[in-house]
Amino acid sequence: MAKIGVFNTLKAIRQVEFGFFLDGGDEGDILLPNRYVPKDLQIDDEIEVFLYLDSEDRVVATTQKPLAKLKECAYLECVDVNKIGAFLNWGLAKDLMVPYSEQKKRMEPGQRYLVYLYLDKVDQRITATAKVNKYLTDSGASLKANQEVDLLVGEKTDLGYKCVVNNFCWGMIFYSDAKDKNLRLGQKLKAYVKRVREDGRVDLSFNKHGFESLGPLAEKILAILKDNKGYMAISDKSSPELIKKVFGCSKREFKMAIGSLYKNRQILLDKQSIRLADK
Repeated sequence: MAKIGVFNTLKAIRQVEFGFFLDGGDEGDILLPNRYVPKDLQIDDEIEVFLYLDSEDRVVATTQKPLAKLKECAYLECVDVNKIGAFLNWGLAKDLMVPYSEQKKRMEPGQRYLVYLYLDKVDQRITATAKVNKYLTDSGASLKANQEVDLLVGEKTDLGYKCVVNNFCWGMIFYSDAKDKNLRLGQKLKAYVKRVREDGRVDLSFNKHGFESLGPLAEKILAILKDNKGYMAISDKSSPELIKKVFGCSKREFKMAIGSLYKNRQILLDKQSIRLADK
């Protein structure tokens, strides 16, 4: 069954002068206008399209990629306002409406806003709201430590960056965990759950808990190990001269780097060699 507000894979069933009609099941035949039709599309081919309502409330298909789908958050720019609401650029030909009742403050053209996309129950239109807390929770109790998650940077606070996690809850990346990241509002990226507190609130990190980020030397050691089938007859017991020759660093720097790799469980150590942990 074809669904509005998400991507669907539909079959092309007939061609007309102004495009192709796709089989939308219960939604009926759905037009894919010529400007979105790939040159090699044939009858009975399947194609991935995004569905939404046009200005005449007809379900229409597009191969364009919107900046957000149904039940997702996004940071979008307001491009127009009129007597019924504001309109945001979400990457499609038809702008996304935010009714005045769904604005926290009057939106202005040229400004960007955090919104959530939902399906209006009355007219079945994809609509946006700036009142995102109606759809987001403060509790991420279903998440686990070290779980990889999708983030949208939503707000800058005194403690750090408040982020939307997996489009369903809030999480926090403290400034101490976001060093050198130069985060900006609206940015989408991957991160890890650092911890889930007793009240369900989520702390986030860009490294797995207990894993250290690797410096250039540690990365170099890994690369050399991989080029040598995961094994090298060199260790922290080797001479400073040999370490300098192979890795171009001091013995102290070498020991710090392999200590980080060992703590991250990426290498195995013995008195005479190092090897990749998965070898």
